[in-house]
Amino acid sequence: MEVIFIRHTSVDVPPGVCYGQSDVPLRGSFEQEAAVTSENLESYRPEGRAFDHVYTSPLSRCVRLATYCGYPEAERDNRIMEINFGDWEMKKFDEITDPRLQEWYADYMNVRATNGESFAMQYQRVADFLDELKEKDYEKVAVFAHGGVLICAQLYAGTIKPEEAFSALTPYGGIVRLKLEHRGTEF
Repeated sequence: MEVIFIRHTSVDVPPGVCYGQSDVPLRGSFEQEAAVTSENLESYRPEGRAFDHVYTSPLSRCVRLATYCGYPEAERDNRIMEINFGDWEMKKFDEITDPRLQEWYADYMNVRATNGESFAMQYQRVADFLDELKEKDYEKVAVFAHGGVLICAQLYAGTIKPEEAFSALTPYGGIVRLKLEHRGTEF
């Protein structure tokens, strides 16, 4: 199965703000960014063939891009939401006084954000989504999601290693094509 992952366009959030699962607005440049993403997405649909199914994170930044690209009825799935930063949501990282932040910096793969989740927890829910997806009778699927979800999917597909994870962050509006055959990284 071929899965095309599309990251949402840029958000209207100040640099350094931890926004995770917060439903934040998109930048005023959304139309221009979405037009580029939509045009790029067409190259993943040879001969105009439709996707067998389209999924989206329920957060508005993904739903809005899916709608712009012609998929207003994309199936919403909570498992492909961004990481939950819990108490840290919508705070600047350098202003978070929670002592657990230093633990998280030292081991973000396994340490949970206070009242949130760890990267390993996010990976597990994305892996559960992909395990279920592989059981479907689809050849080509599109998934509108978040940077962290795209990293998880690439780890799952074995195209990147955990130590490469955050250097592999897909740019806003970027697209990643993966073949799902086996489950890669385990945490």
